This record gives sequence, C-alpha cells and structure tokens, in this order.
Amino acid sequence: MSDDTHAVIGLPVFPDQTDAAGRPATLGVLGGGQLGRMFVHAAQRLGYRTAVLEPDPQSPAGLVSHHHIRTAYNDPTGLAQLADLCQAITTEFENVPAEVLHALAQARHVAPAAAAVGIAQDRIEEKAHFTACAAVSGVMCAPYAVITTPDELRVVAAERADLLPGILKTARLGYDGKGQIRVRTAAALTAAWAELGGVACVLEKMLPLTAECSVLVARGWDGQVVSFVPQRNVHVAGILAVTHAYEGALPPALAEQARAAAVSIAGYIGYVGVLCVEFFVVADGSAHGGLVVNEMAPRPHNSGHYTLDACNASQFDLQVHAMAGLPLPQPRQHSPAIMLNLLGDVWLDASGERREPNWPAVLSLPGTHLHLYGKAEARAGRKMGHLNITGPDVASVKTVARRVAALLGLPGLDAI
Repeated sequence: MSDDTHAVIGLPVFPDQTDAAGRPATLGVLGGGQLGRMFVHAAQRLGYRTAVLEPDPQSPAGLVSHHHIRTAYNDPTGLAQLADLCQAITTEFENVPAEVLHALAQARHVAPAAAAVGIAQDRIEEKAHFTACAAVSGVMCAPYAVITTPDELRVVAAERADLLPGILKTARLGYDGKGQIRVRTAAALTAAWAELGGVACVLEKMLPLTAECSVLVARGWDGQVVSFVPQRNVHVAGILAVTHAYEGALPPALAEQARAAAVSIAGYIGYVGVLCVEFFVVADGSAHGGLVVNEMAPRPHNSGHYTLDACNASQFDLQVHAMAGLPLPQPRQHSPAIMLNLLGDVWLDASGERREPNWPAVLSLPGTHLHLYGKAEARAGRKMGHLNITGPDVASVKTVARRVAALLGLPGLDAI
C-alpha cells in the first residue's frame, strides 16, 4: 500500500490543520548534515514525512529523508519544490542565506525566522542584540569593538588598548575556532585584520575564563518556552570535545542565571524553534566576573546531543514540536551524562592512515551510546559522530568516559 494513502497516520502541522488528501504532513529542513539527520529521525518517529534541501548527494540527512532536493540553498527551483512539498520548514545550520528563509516564509511556516538567523549569522548584529536585551537578560557580552574599515581599524588600534589582549573574529562564517586570531598589541591587531582579508570583524576582549557553558531553549509559536538544564562544555582547539550534563556540573545559582538569560534572549526576538546560547564563566575576581554571553546558534547544538540518551525528550524532539505547533514537553533529565565529540582524527593513526576504532571495547562498557553520522570519509577535525555515556551516578559516568577517551585517544581526557 502506498504511504500516500489514508492508511498512513501522521501528526498535522498545527493541531487545527489537516491534509485534504489524507497524507501525513511533511517537514522540511535546509541543510543535510548531522543535525538535519537527527531532526529527520525525530520527525519520522512522529509520523511526519521529511524533505531535505542539500546539494551533496551523499549528505547524512539526505540519505535518510523521504525527499532529497539536490540543489543549492538559494536555487529557485529547489526552493519552490521544498515549499510545494512541506507545510513547515527549518534549518540545520545558521549560514543558510537569511533571505531564503524570508522568501519561504511568504508561503510556509518557517522556524526560526529569517531575522533571528540573520542575527546569528553576523557577530556584529549578534553583539548588538545581546547588548540590547541585557537589561532583560541581566547578562552582557564581553567588551568589544567593531572593525569594518581601515579607518575604524586605526581608531581601535590607537584608542582601545582596554580591549587588548583580545580576539579578532570575522563577523561572518566563523565557527569551531575558524575565522579568529588572538592579538596582544595594536601592531598584531593590524596584521591580523589583514590576514583575515580585511573583512568586517569584531575585536573582543579576552577575559579570564574559568568555564564555558550553554543552554538549550525551545520556544513555540504561542510563546510557550521550555529549557534544558545548562551544561558545562570543554573545547579543544576551538572545537567542542566534552559536555558535562549532570547535577553539580555548574553551581546552581550560575546555572539558573544562564537558563533565565537564555530564555530572555529567545523571547526578546520572539524566537520560534530550538536555540542554543553559549556563555563564558569569568573569574569572580575580574572586572567582568560572573556570566558573559558569547554567542547563539539558531538550531540544535553539539552540546545538546546528550539529550538523545539522558532525557525524556531530545533537543531534536523539541525542534519538531516547536515548528509543527505541538505542545512542548518540559525536558526532564533522567540520567547524568557526558558527551564525547568524535572527530575524524579517531579514525586516523599517527601517519594519517585510516584505522577502525576499537568499537567492541567501547561498546562493552556500561552506559555507552554511539551515534555515527553516516559520513564516508574521515578527516581530521571533521565531526563524524558522538558518544553519550549515561549511568546511575556521576562517578560511574566519569569512570566510563575516561576509559572511552583513553581507548579512542580523545582530547580533553584531563577535563573529565
């Protein structure tokens, strides 16, 4: 029997909508990476059909979706096909052109909105957004200056010694430590701006960090909002290596401050969907002691992957619920968890030759949950999967996580 018949049962997009032809609703996603793949899995569990727009014919999300539209993200024909197939559309990464989301929103439900994605695409707009809602969120970003022209560079180099040492970051397309250079002097700032191509940048003051954390918030079309407990993150070379998600990973007062700030940041722009807000924890003895907001991602986030195995609803379940207008369940974490990021380096030996990790040894350990993303080629620094460790208590989770990290040669072992 065809899955287009009335015999197929799926949930509608928004409770008061039905498909006149009796077909289950279709949810669309721009981008075919691992976040799209996990979104597709979550949508399909609720009976939705899915469509992925992604040019790569072997993309992780495209390979598991009902429909794979193999065009560029701004291709008019592909976008028209996506809009024709889907009742609601989201994105799995923030660098999809915001104008594409705006155009799709003229005909379909799109979450998050183009305006919210546009803020996250540009560090200058993002810093301005954090500054504007600081009165509500109670949390500021690090001191910074905008550099878009040679004249602005000269002024900042001459007059903003208070921002040095600092980090010069490109306003757009920077991620996982890319597009940023640490600078200690005005001369180094000038050289760094040239090295980055003279593009729009922000110079951000380096602060004495004691930790990094993030908060995942889900917000519906009706303003309903839920959030996960904040998690503590450890980065190595600018890439997330370890996420600690359990009671005591952060001081309770600090965790509550981060959660409330993230909810305020989402509400300030009427956000719909899943939003991750990342924070720095700054040494209390500094002039900027406490919590400092770093950046936001308008999508599920690497640091929230532990929710797939440690919570009653994952970040991807909430992404589906939010965009489809379903009630948002309050997330409840039933097990302490540690998430270990798996980069392509795990599959490479010291000479760069491919090897197969010792998965039998890893999976023989209690509470290990392996998630591989279906990528054929392992490259150094490429996100290939993650491994969640859950258990009855924090001590046992840490013990297993250390053994896994040692078996696979993962970075961040000393931070577990």
